[in-house]
Amino acid sequence: MRESRSTEDASRESDSEFLAARFESHRGRLRSVAHRMLGSLAEADDAVQEAWIRLSRADAARIEDLGAWLTTVVGRVCLDMLRSRRTRREEPLDDAGPSPRLSQPVLGPAGGPDPEQTDPEQQALLADSVGLALLVVLETLTPAERLAFVLHDLFAVPFEEIAPIVGRTTAASRQLASRARRRVRGGVPAADADLARQRELVDAFLAAVREGDFEALVAVLDPDVVSRGAGRVRVGAKAVASGASTYSHLAHLARPALVDGAPGLVVVAEGRLTGVLVFTVARGRIAVIDVLDDPERLAALDVDLVL
Repeated sequence: MRESRSTEDASRESDSEFLAARFESHRGRLRSVAHRMLGSLAEADDAVQEAWIRLSRADAARIEDLGAWLTTVVGRVCLDMLRSRRTRREEPLDDAGPSPRLSQPVLGPAGGPDPEQTDPEQQALLADSVGLALLVVLETLTPAERLAFVLHDLFAVPFEEIAPIVGRTTAASRQLASRARRRVRGGVPAADADLARQRELVDAFLAAVREGDFEALVAVLDPDVVSRGAGRVRVGAKAVASGASTYSHLAHLARPALVDGAPGLVVVAEGRLTGVLVFTVARGRIAVIDVLDDPERLAALDVDLVL
């Protein structure tokens, strides 16, 4: 009897290890789906972990297509998280309404990462991340629109599989993605190609902050500029200029730089890099300011000071 139980236990352990290995083979894709849905790597990991918990409780032998099943589960988990987020409205955006909860995006060279020079984990993050501008646009979509767009347009999930997740017909799911697609195409600014002009605008931005010149600051910002970092998001030239002005006493520590090939500012205190601002210039003005202060993220950046 003991030998029989031991054999059964060993069999169950073997099955569990096999299932875990199969799950791990899908983790990268699942994390990518969740990150694009939620805009947060931490929340994406939570969603993926929830998918594993549900899989461990399910009858895996009856799942015909594990990848599709897991993608569906992660989609539903993310949809619930997005709806809960909108209900709670936990993060105010000054007086202008709720703030998008966006993670710091994974930055890379303008031409994209070289897979031969990147470890697998970082390569997956770089390849599957979403730029700040797109994340901001996605946050303006309803949860159902966002899920339909992300799953279909970014991960080629058929609308027939998306429909039951969002509780709509296949045709209605297709319309959700179509509406989202139109808003995304019209909402992501294309960066200007003239790097010299971009650097001029960043220099003007820094000078205005140092001098406390609010009007000059607004003048270099796009009317719909987005600034994200330090736990909050600001949208609009006046809101961003107001936020930047509060750091005028630290502006003397900032230095112009190229950050992963993009124009930026770095803050160095006591010989240590403590913060980075990365700028996206579009239509001749600053359209996006990304503020990075996480030590691990800072250590991974390629920073060249502009003398």
